[in-house]
Amino acid sequence: MYSENYAKGTITRAMLILTLLTVVALAFNEAQAQTPPAPKKILVVYFSRTGNTAEVAKQIHASVDSDLFRIEMEDPYPGDYEATKTRARNEQESGAKPALKTKVKNIESYDVIFVGYPIWWGTIPPPIVSFLSQYDLSRKTIVPFCTHGGSGLDRSVDEIKRLCPKSTILDGLAVLGRNAKAAKNDVADWLRRIKIKK
Repeated sequence: MYSENYAKGTITRAMLILTLLTVVALAFNEAQAQTPPAPKKILVVYFSRTGNTAEVAKQIHASVDSDLFRIEMEDPYPGDYEATKTRARNEQESGAKPALKTKVKNIESYDVIFVGYPIWWGTIPPPIVSFLSQYDLSRKTIVPFCTHGGSGLDRSVDEIKRLCPKSTILDGLAVLGRNAKAAKNDVADWLRRIKIKK
């Protein structure tokens, strides 16, 4: 009789402990589900010669909680359009990476990096190549945007994927240069589409 009662008591205690553990686990899971994920830290980076890309970058910055960073060169392109065109073309053909004057000191702290640029000869300009090459952007989300004269994003996204093979590349935005100042609605629609802004 004693053994039987002891066995019953042991089983009852075991069931009680199991029930308590189940309740604790359910409460923990519920608390975890109610805790919102930490917001992603966003950086908007851009290179702009005429100001069109800068305009779009500022519209993105105004629409999302982000930091804004302008890429500047140690040896800026000349004011003359033809001279800039010749130099940039030579840099592209030779694979040159011009030295940058500005650097992001805490790039590792960002989860999402918008990268803005004008389209030059169908792709990203050399300063963007320099920027993407000098940081480890693995496991970060890169969001391309560009201004252009009619080509759209062209080959630029493929080049970004080549330079950042371990990054996640979202769908980019292409804005006609002459429409940059009036692009707010296009920017807002795009941000919602890529789920950066509700």
